[in-house]
Amino acid sequence: MSSRDEQNASNVLYEPHENPPALVSLGSGLQLVVLGITSIIFIPTIVIRVSGGTEAYLSWAVFGAVAVSGVCTALQAVRLSRVGAGYLLFMGPAGAFIGVCVSALVEGGPALLATLVVASSLVPIVISMRLAFFRRILTPTIVGTVNMLIPATVLPVVFSRLADAPQDAALSSPLTAVATGLVIGGISLKAGATLRLWAPLIGVIVGSVFGGSLGLYDFDRVARAPWIGLPHGSWPGIGIDLGPAFVELLPAFAFVALIGAIQTITGAVAIQRVSWRRPRAVDYRAVEGAVTADGIGKLLSGIAGIVPTQTIGVSVPTVELTGVAARRVGIIAAGVLIVLAFLPKFLAMILAIPSAVVVAYLTVVLALTFVRGMTEVVQGGIDHRKALIAGVSFWVGVGCQNDLLFPEVLAELGGGLLANGITAGGIMAILMTLFLEATAPRRSRIEVELDLSVLPKIRAFLEAFASRNGWGPEMVDRLGAASEETLLTLIDQDEGREKRGHRRLLLMARKESGGAVLEFIAAVSEENVQDRIGLLADRPDDVLMEREVSLRLLRHIASSVRHQQFHDTDIVTVHVKVPAKDRATG
Repeated sequence: MSSRDEQNASNVLYEPHENPPALVSLGSGLQLVVLGITSIIFIPTIVIRVSGGTEAYLSWAVFGAVAVSGVCTALQAVRLSRVGAGYLLFMGPAGAFIGVCVSALVEGGPALLATLVVASSLVPIVISMRLAFFRRILTPTIVGTVNMLIPATVLPVVFSRLADAPQDAALSSPLTAVATGLVIGGISLKAGATLRLWAPLIGVIVGSVFGGSLGLYDFDRVARAPWIGLPHGSWPGIGIDLGPAFVELLPAFAFVALIGAIQTITGAVAIQRVSWRRPRAVDYRAVEGAVTADGIGKLLSGIAGIVPTQTIGVSVPTVELTGVAARRVGIIAAGVLIVLAFLPKFLAMILAIPSAVVVAYLTVVLALTFVRGMTEVVQGGIDHRKALIAGVSFWVGVGCQNDLLFPEVLAELGGGLLANGITAGGIMAILMTLFLEATAPRRSRIEVELDLSVLPKIRAFLEAFASRNGWGPEMVDRLGAASEETLLTLIDQDEGREKRGHRRLLLMARKESGGAVLEFIAAVSEENVQDRIGLLADRPDDVLMEREVSLRLLRHIASSVRHQQFHDTDIVTVHVKVPAKDRATG
């Protein structure tokens, strides 16, 4: 076993399917709630206060956010059919939605917000149904650029709340914000991994105490709130007015929902990495289920007329810290959230926290979102194309958001569609990316039956592909061997299983620096090639089955093999390096 395997095995105490003792499950569930509850309450609070919403609507929105987050966290854990990941994924309102939700409430109130959230819920649901297709369109450059635009458009709205302080205590608000920021930043920069996980919560507590000493904490709100009950506000309903405000804001909501789906995909992949004692390849069927649950969460949020939910990033560090990845923990955390929704006194304690503390907390969260966006853009290296797309799109978005780029023209164009920075920058990034795709060399492709009888056709296809790229017979042999072994493996996975109709194979080939990339797209199966290749080194040669010998050959032919599993598709990507003899001529 490798050192990485040994380290992972020592960290994971309970895998997703295992049942830890009741006290362990309860303690881990409560820790998740404590780490996530601040975000769940703060985000709808800042949205409604900035937009000038009533206290009754704020009460309803916070109640709904806590309750819907609990339902969706349970849905992720239990995995009902194709809904839910089957892993410990904590759900809650996302900071990325602050700006667009404020605009919706200002333009049309809670009814317009509800309509837009319901409409945007279709984005993750459609992506989950065609994840194998969207994986090509959702490039890191586009996603990273929109991620950078989110804090650029949201933080001005957040900073406006620093003025919420009594006139006779003008310095109270900035001092409280600075104190909160110093605590969060100091712990995050200097403390160990365990304490860093608690940095936001500690900062909020310290900031609240400091602000309370300056008269900023609303003790009267806490005193007035009952211990048990329903919110003061009522359901705001869903509007049916699809007028100019809806048309203007829908693209922005769709873009942010798209980014939320990407973050859910990232979280679903990451939680799989830390939930097993022995490293496994990613099961994309669980990823699809997580994105579907993300869409259902947004649908429930829209029906409730509140800020939409998505996966928030407390699950992975909590599992790494505790070693408890059991689904039972997610169910317990969900139950705790649902109970807390009916405890107004507890919710009032968080709602009474000074706005300056909320601003400092969200500044840290959104700053990390900006850095995440930069990381996505530069991952895998950065060239002049990525730099140009990200740079131009970002500044176009910032310019449009702040009415610096032809505001008179953009106000009339598409009913003000480009007045939102996320929409404008996102559209620019997509248009520039589509231009690159349209002008790039086309991939060679062939579609055949998934059967050994098609090997001669595949061989002829690869010979023509190699010839166009100036490669000789040795590279053709490598490509042919890799294709044959991959085909044998895909066919072999069906042994002993009932056939599900005629299976087709789409083989796409493209040239890449130093070699070629072959992508095999076939019907879904229950085993994962990448997992089994990883296991070969741990098995004695005398117990290898014939199909595993084929995988061993494939591992030596190819420089890398990646298998992605979806509910309706298997995708095996094989990288083959050019032999030294062909490299000089190719």
